[in-house]
Amino acid sequence: MGAFAELLERLAFTPQRNRKLDHLRQFFAAQPDPERGLALAALTGDLGLRAVTPSLLRGLASDRLDPELFAISYDFVGDLAETIALAWPDAVPGPEVPLSELVAELQDTPKARLPGAIAGRLDALGPSQRYAYLKLATGGLRVGVSARLARQAVADFGALALAEVEELWHGLTPPYAALFAWAEGAPKPISAARAPFRPVMLSTAIDLEGLQALDPADHVAEWKWDGIRVQAVADQGARRLYSRTGDDISGAFPDLLAALDFEGVIDGELLVRRGDVVAPFNELQTRLGRKSPSAKLQASHPAALRAYDLLLWGERDLRGESFATRRAALEQAVVGLDTARVDLSALLPFSTWDDLAQLRADPPDAVIEGVMIKHRASPYLGGRIKGHWFKWKRDPMRVDAVLLYAQRGHGKRSGYYSDFTFGVWDGGALVPVGKAYFGFTDAELKELDRFVRNNTVERFGPVRAVAPKMVVEVAFEGLNRSPRHKSGVAMRFPRIARIRADKPAGEADTLESLRAFLSN
Repeated sequence: MGAFAELLERLAFTPQRNRKLDHLRQFFAAQPDPERGLALAALTGDLGLRAVTPSLLRGLASDRLDPELFAISYDFVGDLAETIALAWPDAVPGPEVPLSELVAELQDTPKARLPGAIAGRLDALGPSQRYAYLKLATGGLRVGVSARLARQAVADFGALALAEVEELWHGLTPPYAALFAWAEGAPKPISAARAPFRPVMLSTAIDLEGLQALDPADHVAEWKWDGIRVQAVADQGARRLYSRTGDDISGAFPDLLAALDFEGVIDGELLVRRGDVVAPFNELQTRLGRKSPSAKLQASHPAALRAYDLLLWGERDLRGESFATRRAALEQAVVGLDTARVDLSALLPFSTWDDLAQLRADPPDAVIEGVMIKHRASPYLGGRIKGHWFKWKRDPMRVDAVLLYAQRGHGKRSGYYSDFTFGVWDGGALVPVGKAYFGFTDAELKELDRFVRNNTVERFGPVRAVAPKMVVEVAFEGLNRSPRHKSGVAMRFPRIARIRADKPAGEADTLESLRAFLSN
């Protein structure tokens, strides 16, 4: 457990991607099975432990710690697991406990005995290991490592191709003994997964100036729809829907799975679509993450796939072919499929980049984020390959809003107020319209944190209400109607673009001006 705790600490305090990979490779090289495999599963979210709830941890804290001291400490630290790890009474540390023993205990201990088991472990661990143990138990490993980065570390460790690792991933289970054996020279394991995930091809951002160096005749363009990128796989009777990072989201969309009546792999955009009308992203969001959506929800929010590309069709692997060849095959492939569930992404007519700029500036649908530009000769390569595919997103929408509430961040931000709720004017009152926790620089974060501490007017648990004095410019990608919010609107990807120290709060934008974006 000590090595796992040290790994989490190093990852949390290492911002550089390559250094994180170094830490992971060193850990995999130094640790035996099943320890390294269980650590990998914890980082990728595949460990499958029974979630230990915040209420259980608060109950343990109330039994061992002074309530007022704990409340003050929690307010300062901002992270429940870290607060308990630091404030828990020190005891004589016990012998080193393998990660595998702790995982087995968390998996197998009956619910009624779990609090006692956790308290016993906390008594025998030092602060760093207590923190790692609680993060393991709650599943909240926020150390800046995505599942794909963890898989990349395994690939680097064994000098393997990441694409091969990702194609095998859904046929493997923790603690991944066969995967690590392969990384150390054993034969490649045979995947037991039907309908496996294949790494998706990603694009790079570009603008009109960058496009001038490219020949428009060598490229095609499509609308970039505001859904989520998915991979639809039908293989040997199995049907799967994967996110762009390889997460299996099939359970949330049984209506779309039923329409995948083919043998192959289609790359596309997951949308809620009623006939020709594409619904705003917030309607799709109501279905994401649901393990078993009701028949009523499926009927009211029908899932559909807008097909972009074709990776495999029958026995034919098209990934090494040009985009032009794949596109022709895709046009034939979608014929005969349920058009209410699967349709083809249209190619846009343009001769010059200025023509495309005019189309981008006036899209036919509010649920369009911009345009995708693809080289006609590009093969389908997993990852972000420069020079093949580009995304030219619409300029973000912007409003000036007033800071209303703040909450502490997590991980390396746990010492700062970094999650901010902001509002605009509706008549003579400020109405909350969104929440943002990124977009600002480190210097601006410190300025925002200082403002919150010096201008708190009320506290609601971990949340602080602040005097409505600071104006921030908020950039966002789209706006949808939302009956769940008091303001009636919901922002898509809001972030704080800058602090408007030059603007008094009374001159911030209004709800009426924000709603004007709904017609864009």
